Amino acid sequence: MVQPVLFGAAYSVYTRIARLTLIEKGVAHAFEEVDIFDPAGPPVGYLERHPFGRIPSFTHDGFALYETAAIARYVDEAFPGPPLQPATPRGRARVAQIVGILDSYGYRPMVWDIFVERVRRPQQNEPSDEATIAKAVAQTDRCIAVLEGLMAGNPWLAGEALSLADLHAAPMIAYLRAAPEGAALMAGHPRLAAWWERIAARPSMRATPSPLVPEPTDAPEPP
Repeated sequence: MVQPVLFGAAYSVYTRIARLTLIEKGVAHAFEEVDIFDPAGPPVGYLERHPFGRIPSFTHDGFALYETAAIARYVDEAFPGPPLQPATPRGRARVAQIVGILDSYGYRPMVWDIFVERVRRPQQNEPSDEATIAKAVAQTDRCIAVLEGLMAGNPWLAGEALSLADLHAAPMIAYLRAAPEGAALMAGHPRLAAWWERIAARPSMRATPSPLVPEPTDAPEPP
């Protein structure tokens, strides 16, 4: 079988989502680093893989794909391994809903407005925008409260089993928790905090750490 190739960057939330999906499915693959923030721009020819110059992009046996949710769904459906989408229409709709919530209402405030402002800017000797952080904290609190509510007592975001919803959320939450405001928000949502402990312990998470945030690589195996 021809191995798929994922193009992206280890620091990228969306690249990590795709990597987590490949690893959870047990798919042997190649990973090629692409830094779209390089001052010289994307590598020559990369716009042929992704006309909008974003990451990740993906190819498998002549089939080229971009957009993270599409890549993750393709990997789940095209390869053997544990299913990452529920069997029922309602279950799959819930996964799609959570992915949409994260993309539309979670990613920007969690990653750019809290993590980047509070953690990355000081690392680069730049001031944090306190107004941006304050606004993002309120929006993020609402977002994670909604996610916790949708869990409805389940161990995973969309039910009894790990799904693409969990893999979509984990890289965003990893960055959120690196900021003190994010850690405090998570502490206020104990069921979501317990979910984080479960997913952070998975080998797929330990195999894909971000270079921007120190993460444990020797966490215990999940139960």
